[in-house]
Amino acid sequence: MKRNHLLKVELVLLITGALCLVIYAGARLHSAIGRNLALQRFDVESGHSTAEQPSAVSSGSLVLREDSTDFSLWSEKRIAAYKETLLMKFDAPLAVLSIPKIKLRVPIFDGTDDLILNRGAGRIQGTAMPGDSGNIGIAAHRDGFFRSLKDVDVGDRLELSTFRGTITYAIDDIEIVFPDNVTVLEPRAQPSVTLVTCYPFYFIGDAPQRYIVHASQLRDDRPRSTASVQHAPNPSTEVAR
Repeated sequence: MKRNHLLKVELVLLITGALCLVIYAGARLHSAIGRNLALQRFDVESGHSTAEQPSAVSSGSLVLREDSTDFSLWSEKRIAAYKETLLMKFDAPLAVLSIPKIKLRVPIFDGTDDLILNRGAGRIQGTAMPGDSGNIGIAAHRDGFFRSLKDVDVGDRLELSTFRGTITYAIDDIEIVFPDNVTVLEPRAQPSVTLVTCYPFYFIGDAPQRYIVHASQLRDDRPRSTASVQHAPNPSTEVAR
């Protein structure tokens, strides 16, 4: 009688263990899908999928890529906030920002609210739209995607991929300003991208300054649309704390 009872207990434990493994595997798969979905969706809808960046849809099924997000410089708080967004529904990104030198590839959504900046980078309202002429303001957290900006230099290239193609820019200025300096997002002499994050990068508490990276479009890489209208950009948006 006692042996039968022990066998039943062992059987229950085995079944429970198997169920835990299935749940764990399912959670990891769901997380992997969430991590890559924004970039994969952009690649598919924009036609930018390559052999190195395979399409997210193949024969009607989702093809997963290994997550390329490097969390080594991120704060634990930012990693947790990012992971919370993985199961949330987002529209397709406006564009994807890539900086090869620092191995950064981040989706750009429209706006700079907390949810958007926990998931990726955001276009600052009032600045040009990705792919248009003008100055495109892009913000992200200093303890997340944009912490690696500390390692860029003047002359480094960055790419902005939109549904109309990819435009290449070269960094021509890096400056540190206070949040009320709105001039950093004004139109420049040629089509530009301005990256904004809080500074210092490892400041504890609300960072008092802004780290600004300006990049101008290369002369041989002309925009494919007319100039956009810019209205009252606000670089003092709380990018990171």
